[in-house]
Amino acid sequence: MSGLPPAGNTSGRDSLSRKHRRGSRESVLPPAYKNHLNSLFKEIEKEFTHLYLENVRLKEQIQHLEKSNPDREKEDDTDGFDINVIKSFTKKNFPKTRHKLKAHTSKIVSSFKASAVSCSFVREFKGHRDGIWDVCVSNVNSPLVGTASADRTAAVWAADSGRCILRYIGHQGSVNSIKFHPSQDLILSGSGDGTAHVWKAGALTDSSSHSGLRIQSSEESADSSDDGGDNPGEIVLRGHAVSTPLVVLSGHQGVVVAADWLAGGEQVVTASWDRTANLWDVGSQVLLHSLAGHDMELTGAACHPTHRLVVTSSKDTTFRLWDFRESIHSVSVFQGHTDSVSCAAFSRSEHIVSGSDDRTVKVWDLRNMRAPLTNIQLDSQVNKLAISSSGMIAIPQDNRHVSIFDISGAKLTRLPRDSRKCHMRMVSSVAWAAEGEGWRSEANLFSAGFDRLALGWKVKSKEETGTGNGSKTRLKEGTY
Repeated sequence: MSGLPPAGNTSGRDSLSRKHRRGSRESVLPPAYKNHLNSLFKEIEKEFTHLYLENVRLKEQIQHLEKSNPDREKEDDTDGFDINVIKSFTKKNFPKTRHKLKAHTSKIVSSFKASAVSCSFVREFKGHRDGIWDVCVSNVNSPLVGTASADRTAAVWAADSGRCILRYIGHQGSVNSIKFHPSQDLILSGSGDGTAHVWKAGALTDSSSHSGLRIQSSEESADSSDDGGDNPGEIVLRGHAVSTPLVVLSGHQGVVVAADWLAGGEQVVTASWDRTANLWDVGSQVLLHSLAGHDMELTGAACHPTHRLVVTSSKDTTFRLWDFRESIHSVSVFQGHTDSVSCAAFSRSEHIVSGSDDRTVKVWDLRNMRAPLTNIQLDSQVNKLAISSSGMIAIPQDNRHVSIFDISGAKLTRLPRDSRKCHMRMVSSVAWAAEGEGWRSEANLFSAGFDRLALGWKVKSKEETGTGNGSKTRLKEGTY
């Protein structure tokens, strides 16, 4: 979350510096002040990174000691506790307190051991020069992963190899969202330049013949707010570069934070900081409806996979359901969060799942919006979540964690952080691969964060892992 926020809209959530980078291109601060602040933020970032790595190293040492000492309970888990505090609970000094701590910790760890889901790291997708805002998947011709970055580029990757096979460089601002067409080789992206672009993916293949080209950061190298890597000049995206869009949708008066295909793939919805969402016809590039009503900037928009339904989320603590199944559309307002609603998404049944800066995720029934069916309490602000076809909710958070719950609110697992193959900064977005539709890649969950990485994960039920026959165990969710 480090780096100097560029000029732009000054409202937003707690993490102002990173949120404003979605739409800003130039700073109004004098260069001397900006350079000084940049240097200070970089030092702070380095300190936090060193502290985090030291914490990981200490935890690994503790785990090693526990395995080598048969007298220690193996269930002890120090995650979330200050290591110096735990060291102070010795049998000599605080026997009762230590006993209570170990008992509580054992209960927590036991709950995780009872999980019916296992997670493992598969591969990383590396090459962006700035944080990644969004991630999506496609299986139209082959398993593909798409990423949208604050470095003003979008990228398409082969899910099996992690190789970048296409780069889109047509936007003039941060690329905030990306979405594959449900049935064609088309990609929709939304940007801080106030537009949404439709561009052709073409005949994408996983080839090693692409030349490596350096991608410029979202700021010039001297002014970049996020160029503090060890060898930033060595980070490249390899792949065919596309700079010309097929369609440009311009009409918003602010940053476009989200864009999605309406069911059928002939129309798209865009959401903006100008407090409106727009429904467009892609073929004619005509604005069909301007969806007004939110009192503050929009944070996202999502479409139902099979019905003409749209949900928009906003900083005004509400989200709205727009129904275009009839000639005259209707709108319903969902209230219940106490802070900015950062995202809302449809399940494949009659549910909407919303996430908020109030550190909760709520599950709602589309047929009865008066109160949520489920309330999930978390430890950090929620970013763009995703729901699998079997009803698992992957929840990315500002605290670098991704938790997985079922639709009833029961915690299934959390993506592992025991190795260095994990996110080092906030996780901004997640995406599930479609189950039962010929997905051929090992990874079926993808996460993206502001450490400039997208990661692929294998999430499986214990029954599936045990049998090894590839059968899917569906989780219970309403009318699934």
